[in-house]
Amino acid sequence: MIKKYLIYSLLIIVAVGMAFPIVWMLILSLKTNPETLDNTSKLLFSDYNLNNYKEAITSDSFDKYLFNSLFVSIIVTIGNIFFCTITGYVLARKKFRGNKLILISIIGVMMIPPHVIMIPLYRTMVNFDWINSYQSLIIPWLITPFGVFLVKQYLSNIPEAIEQAAIIDGASQLQLLFKIIFPLAKPIIIVLAVYVFLMNWNSFLFPFLFTNNSDYWTLPVGLTFYLGKQSIDWGHLMSGASMSAIPIIVLFMIFQKQIIKGLTAGAIKE
Repeated sequence: MIKKYLIYSLLIIVAVGMAFPIVWMLILSLKTNPETLDNTSKLLFSDYNLNNYKEAITSDSFDKYLFNSLFVSIIVTIGNIFFCTITGYVLARKKFRGNKLILISIIGVMMIPPHVIMIPLYRTMVNFDWINSYQSLIIPWLITPFGVFLVKQYLSNIPEAIEQAAIIDGASQLQLLFKIIFPLAKPIIIVLAVYVFLMNWNSFLFPFLFTNNSDYWTLPVGLTFYLGKQSIDWGHLMSGASMSAIPIIVLFMIFQKQIIKGLTAGAIKE
């Protein structure tokens, strides 16, 4: 019984620690000029209002940043669902020379920090004349090594007898892929979609590197301009960050069961 209470206490402490930054962000976003409130009591007990949200939404560029983030994240997510599933299926099911070498290469790429490829990727974007374009924000990320590896590992645990039965019934390769593989891989596809959407929605480094025109800035890039050289506009920054976090929170709440199912699939053998 004591062990149970200790575990629950530890989980509560961890949950509070994780929720605190979100709560603090929301409090700051509901204050007018929170940087002028010099102590915690003033910050907590002064008037709350939605002025920062209204001003952020009605600003000239916020809707543009929001559209760019949604557009890029959705297109990249769709691309990863399609390309990662097909590639993962080929690596899991098709036996050919170089199969293991490709898989090892994918694992090797996953071990490389993204900062290492900044300069080569930037030079590539310059050579293709893709600086300040949606191509630079979308095309390099349409397939990810982690997504391929994730789908490959999931499909490797699915019995091949299902596909063989479909082939005997006369299913073509395309029918096998879209009517058998994609439905069977639905749990891991949801995990992949949420992961990719989250990564691209929160991406700052490469969108900042590849764009110097505000027409192509995403929300994380646009929000940085609330950080002044002499002061920080905390109210508008936190309201923008709160609105940026809402889609991710809603997405997780909707697909929570599927995400857990996909991540734990294969962990327990029946």
